Amino acid sequence: MTDHRVPVPDRTRFLERRQFPLVRVVALVGLVVLWEIFTRIRWVPPLFLPSPLGVLRSGGQMLVTGELLGHLATSLQRIVLGFGLGALGGISVGLAVGFWSLAEAVGNPVIAATFPIPKIALLPLLILWLGIGEASKVAVIALGVFFPMAINTFTGVRTADPLLIRAAVAFGAGHLSLIRKVILPSALPMIFAGLKLGAGTSLLLLVAAEMIAAQSGIGFLILHAQNLMETTKLMVGIVVLSCLGVSAHWFLARLERLVIPWKP
Repeated sequence: MTDHRVPVPDRTRFLERRQFPLVRVVALVGLVVLWEIFTRIRWVPPLFLPSPLGVLRSGGQMLVTGELLGHLATSLQRIVLGFGLGALGGISVGLAVGFWSLAEAVGNPVIAATFPIPKIALLPLLILWLGIGEASKVAVIALGVFFPMAINTFTGVRTADPLLIRAAVAFGAGHLSLIRKVILPSALPMIFAGLKLGAGTSLLLLVAAEMIAAQSGIGFLILHAQNLMETTKLMVGIVVLSCLGVSAHWFLARLERLVIPWKP
């Protein structure tokens, strides 16, 4: 008997997620080249938009003198502390609110009422409470990270497979064992989505806090350069912020693959 199979084109190929690493690099390089061309033909005066080479040169000089490293180290210290505290608090509260109904009854209205408040609007109040030092800046970053983490963790917990939960309970799993072995792994994709969202939010709040009440940091560098009309230094600060954002996204994406290897 002859096999008469008819080849059928795969109509779902457009759904495949490809990486295109070369295209990503070309897009970034193309943007920088376009920027350099605009500045060389002087469509925009160098005072308003310095060239990429000028920014690179200025950044190199600031590295040699230690000016850039000082600001960067201060900002990294603030953002790591604020991001860590906010993420830890958000995950803990999200787990509790998602798992226990009493915690949900208390936590959901509070989160719904306080989440829409712009966190930078709370900075003057935080300065009154905690002083003008590091604590107020770390607190505003932690608040900005806390809410996306709490909401995403809550959503991840509530969307855990009920069949797996019932199976674990049927095999005698206690509350903590159920959270550790079933609910937390199920919520990990949403938790990492919250971490990526929180990383961007923390950068925004870092710059805003350092522009209001700081004597060092990348936000202070940008504001100080703007006041002196040193646009090249200002662009150095913006490029450093962009590099921080890309590095944070790259690190979290690699960590996500390591922690959740089963995620496609």
